[in-house]
Amino acid sequence: MYNRSIGLYIHIPFCKSKCHYCDFNSFAGKDELALPYFEAMKKEIRQYSDKLKDCSIKTVFIGGGTPSYVEACHIYEVVNIINQSFNIEYGAEVSIEANPGTLSFEKLMSYRVMGINRLSMGLQACQNRLLKEIGRIHSMEEFEENYNQARKAGFKNINVDLIFGLPTQSIKDWNDSISSVVKLCPEHVSCYSLKIEDDTAFGRSLAEGGLTPLDDEVDREMYYSAITELEKHGLKHYEISNFATPWRECRHNLIYWRGEQYLGVGAGAHSYLDDKRFNNACDINSYISQIGKSGSAIEDTQLISKKDEISEYLILGLRLIKGISADEFMSRFNEDLFELYGNQINKLIKKHLLELDNGRLRLSCSGLDLANQVFVEFI
Repeated sequence: MYNRSIGLYIHIPFCKSKCHYCDFNSFAGKDELALPYFEAMKKEIRQYSDKLKDCSIKTVFIGGGTPSYVEACHIYEVVNIINQSFNIEYGAEVSIEANPGTLSFEKLMSYRVMGINRLSMGLQACQNRLLKEIGRIHSMEEFEENYNQARKAGFKNINVDLIFGLPTQSIKDWNDSISSVVKLCPEHVSCYSLKIEDDTAFGRSLAEGGLTPLDDEVDREMYYSAITELEKHGLKHYEISNFATPWRECRHNLIYWRGEQYLGVGAGAHSYLDDKRFNNACDINSYISQIGKSGSAIEDTQLISKKDEISEYLILGLRLIKGISADEFMSRFNEDLFELYGNQINKLIKKHLLELDNGRLRLSCSGLDLANQVFVEFI
């Protein structure tokens, strides 16, 4: 019997090219580092084997970067080491992120054979014009071909990522993207509002006056049209940006939103274990070097106090559409939610940003639009 059940995140930082909106820890043009990187990652995984022998792994998420860009043999070796090093629960969700244009039927079959049972595909938009504008390497036709290949390979749990609020995207463009995706019947859809970060191609273009952000009202209209259309097709809105058919919510991401524990492996990966948050070196060369010297690439460690844990639990938990249970809060922290945050909760209810129903606190429709104003009250 294991003392705790955690998630495992594996970071693959390699990409064919960097998308114009991307600020993730990912790198293009560093393919020559793949072999030493995966050797270092395997060593890091082994280092955690003894430390986590009291744990079982309930989810594995292979993210990036573009994990599907690297050779399938690298992913196989990592999955093999994971199975050797950790106690993987029966029926564990094992996900991999994949971009169209980096997939083949053979690669998808390899993923299924090695036990990967969930595929997260980055489409972003169905218009080839928009895909080119945002720096994607694929076309809509390639996405559809790869999606159908994934079904043929046996994937029964597929997520599709979409982005709205793109600079030249019209409401018709967005509605067409949603319509095209629901026709394929994915089990999960993620819809993200474009956020232009400084250290991205879009951020630099914005600073130079070469890019005009989409109007906020249009962005919100896109968001609510997605909610209506996706729910109409059986994809329940369960988190601010996420929709799923019954029992197909992303179990790995629910670990984050519920404030549960997870281990991150790879360059820039973050972990939350034993009341500590810590992260690895982001630079690939630094990561490889540090793992080679000491078996660890941890650069920053933060001890999480009970107050911090409660704050994070509220902020992350309120991202879920069903919100937070006052009873579950009491059970976890031995504290009364309304005694701790009564003033803030009452203030936000009066502003119609929060709702209280049957002991559950959740964002209202207005709160979904102004979530950051809600979250700041609990920091």
